[in-house]
Amino acid sequence: MRVSALGLGVLCAVGVFCAAQADSTSRPDAAAQAKSQLSAKQLFGNMTTPSPQASESIGFYAKGCLAGAQALSADGEHWQRMRLSRHRQWGHPALLAFLTRYSAQAAQATGWPGILVGDMSQVRGGPMLGGHASHQIGLDVDIWYEPMPDTPQTAEQREQRAAISLVRADRMDINPNTWTPAHRQLLEAAALQPEVQRIFVNAAIKKQLCRTAKGSDWMRKVRPYYGHDDHFHVRLMCPEGEAQCTAQEATPEGDGCDATLDWWFSDEALHPNPGPAKPPLGLGDLPLRCAVVLNSN
Repeated sequence: MRVSALGLGVLCAVGVFCAAQADSTSRPDAAAQAKSQLSAKQLFGNMTTPSPQASESIGFYAKGCLAGAQALSADGEHWQRMRLSRHRQWGHPALLAFLTRYSAQAAQATGWPGILVGDMSQVRGGPMLGGHASHQIGLDVDIWYEPMPDTPQTAEQREQRAAISLVRADRMDINPNTWTPAHRQLLEAAALQPEVQRIFVNAAIKKQLCRTAKGSDWMRKVRPYYGHDDHFHVRLMCPEGEAQCTAQEATPEGDGCDATLDWWFSDEALHPNPGPAKPPLGLGDLPLRCAVVLNSN
């Protein structure tokens, strides 16, 4: 591993290592000092190449980074990536293996040609410049609620195509004009994959699933959360043997078709008080090894 002089200044700022000598050659230069003041999302959002370390998820899904990221190709036998300009096609090898297997099973279950894949992670993971709090360790992926076209789309089509919402405007139920039985099959096929830890959907979609799949074991993984009306978010478990990856707590017992779901349709949930804005994460808020991942060449 080689750490640049510029990277040394950032590592000093977060306490990873720093020379103790007092002469001027040991002090970080002005560029390094300026870089150390940037937020973690600015630092990670500006990276363009994966780190040279072996692939590893470091930290928690919403506070971590990704070493040795691998890119999902724009087109696969049963997937097409969307929004190519966002450069969020990176993941842990476990995520790429999941998408390869799941996309084929989803195509078989739904009768679709394949799936549309949205955001994964940045090239070294970490906080994103916008759009997500999680997706930081290469184990999260967004999947659209519509079939892959029969032929590859152009880059412009992938930018301009609008994702289709399955939820009514009042957010109280699904939109019967866009919801189809294939959507249940799409979600069920994902939830049945053993490495899937959680799937986030809009509460209205969970309500619809409770009408037809209540009591099913796989329903435990499908969790209501804000947004997610035009895509669902798949989160994988920490890969086996990766001690630096912080696991999320297990999903609650039961299928989730109970009073905990009812809350999502209360005024408190539908019109939440956002509270004061949280300051952006700094590099020092992430695991120490993320500074090494960020600054390795």
